[in-house]
Amino acid sequence: MTITRSWREQKVMLKLRFSILDDADFEFVEGQRESMMDKLSQKLKKTKEELQALFAELQTY
Repeated sequence: MTITRSWREQKVMLKLRFSILDDADFEFVEGQRESMMDKLSQKLKKTKEELQALFAELQTY
């Protein structure tokens, strides 16, 4: 996957798309990205594969 959008842009886009998300959902300590992804997965009721597809989709806008 080629990353064309900054992390900040991706967070804004996700918060607009999913109103249940807030800034705290995107906080993670360096090296613990998986923990954040697990929390997002649970909150959005999506599998990790679905989340990866969602992030890939954000790169196409």
